[in-house]
Amino acid sequence: MGREEPYKILIGGGGTGGHVFPAIAIADALKKKDPGLEFLFVGALGRLEMEKVPEAGYSIVGLPVTGFQRRFTLKNFTFFFKLLVSMIQSRRIVRRFKPDVAVGVGGYASGPILKAAGRKRVPILIQEQNSYAGVTNRLLARSARTICVAYENMDRYFPADRIVLTGNPVRQYLNSLHRDHKKDLEEFGLVEGKKVCLVMGGSLGSRTLNHSMMEGLEKLDRDGLQVIWQCGKLYHKEAEEMVSRSGLKNIRVLSFISKMDCAYGAADVIVSRAGAISISELCLIGKPVILVPSPNVAEDHQIRNAEALVSRKAAMLVPDNLAREHLVDKILKLMEDEDLKKELSKNIKQLGISDASQRIAAEVIKIMDY
Repeated sequence: MGREEPYKILIGGGGTGGHVFPAIAIADALKKKDPGLEFLFVGALGRLEMEKVPEAGYSIVGLPVTGFQRRFTLKNFTFFFKLLVSMIQSRRIVRRFKPDVAVGVGGYASGPILKAAGRKRVPILIQEQNSYAGVTNRLLARSARTICVAYENMDRYFPADRIVLTGNPVRQYLNSLHRDHKKDLEEFGLVEGKKVCLVMGGSLGSRTLNHSMMEGLEKLDRDGLQVIWQCGKLYHKEAEEMVSRSGLKNIRVLSFISKMDCAYGAADVIVSRAGAISISELCLIGKPVILVPSPNVAEDHQIRNAEALVSRKAAMLVPDNLAREHLVDKILKLMEDEDLKKELSKNIKQLGISDASQRIAAEVIKIMDY
């Protein structure tokens, strides 16, 4: 790429798997294009990235930065002090590492490190995963050279001439969707000839999804229906006991699903929260989806993500506050509506972008060759 010494890439952000795994995927895609690149990740101390990034083979430095709580809490008294310390440390990191490009993926550490990089006139690329841009990325966009987005019409938040539609990086196995349906069913002890609903609540579990399933348990007693219920470790014992007492044999209760590719392959209908990466995966899978957006996220971005799909007739939406009453009924109705399932499946699949990490990597390389 025009010089002998290796180009250096700083990647800032993290906090959740939705930020961490795309960041690693971008680094992997860049490394594949140029094995000589040098990387440094900057994350938040005590967060997921401090474990997962080294596991992926990359160096990481942690900042003490934390999130600002929307409700009154004593934690907010230390927020500004930790932010100040993080800004000072970020300037030191940029000065020592001397990056050629800084990439921001969102999360607590993204703000301080990219702000410090911008002050040193390091070219910045930011990746906005959601259909509603967060405050940090909107502020960083002022000095960003490229803004990679996963949704159309993002010129509501960013300068149109710097936006590139790339999609969100997802797990690599999703790029190969030709599967053995029988083996996917066998993975969960399910049988052929019956419809399958996959309910995903995340590794910790979703209170709303789990309580909705518990309240509608008796309605799920149907001969032609099977359920894979991923309830999370916090709810596993309670959910398992309820299913056991009910005597239902068509429901598989799991705290965690390690083979998500098999779960996706087995499902006829999927129920999920509306996180950006989950939606990007669901678009590639192309199955009918019912989204129940979490209200407990910054700026209600999950609701906006879900609405972006609903407006394209690519998913159904059940509001969080109505899920206990309506979710199971909505599942059963969709299961029987073949025309609607086909329509949802067709429309959501049109939104899938399978090479997002490669697209983002190409934009980073454009900046380095600028």
